[in-house]
Amino acid sequence: MNNIILLGFMGSGKTAVGRLLAAKSHKDFIDLDDWIEKEAEMTINEIFNKNGEAYFRELEKKIVEKASNILTDTVISTGGGVVLQERNIENLNQTGVLIWLKVSPEKVYERTRNTLHRPLLNCPDPLGRIKELLSSRTPYYIKAADYIIDTSNLTVEEVVAKIIEYLT
Repeated sequence: MNNIILLGFMGSGKTAVGRLLAAKSHKDFIDLDDWIEKEAEMTINEIFNKNGEAYFRELEKKIVEKASNILTDTVISTGGGVVLQERNIENLNQTGVLIWLKVSPEKVYERTRNTLHRPLLNCPDPLGRIKELLSSRTPYYIKAADYIIDTSNLTVEEVVAKIIEYLT
């Protein structure tokens, strides 16, 4: 139970916060999306384009299970939709504390609008899509989280400080 698992929507700061938190807490860091890409030998975008979201979610479930079985003393950055499968949360819950990095739709849009590697936002109205997805996922994040931090108006350093304060 010594892992720190970061949950949250795309653009919430999971990777940036995770890297700094790992360095400050002397833990390893892993981004599960990177692990999925390595295992699949293609990018998340390619997985979505070639095989669809359902296929991606199955890969994600397998990686979450692997991570839950082998990782210790690690800060884990999860994908934004990891909370959609209850089994993922059950597995992650067994290994550490789950922290939801909450973020406003407008801040997500601001942070992601110039990126092309967000397959769920490749649409005519990305802000509308963000609001829709975030609204549908919020109950899952709330249910899964042991601790919630709104990252909308905080720096990475401020978020990390809040997490460290919570954990001590």
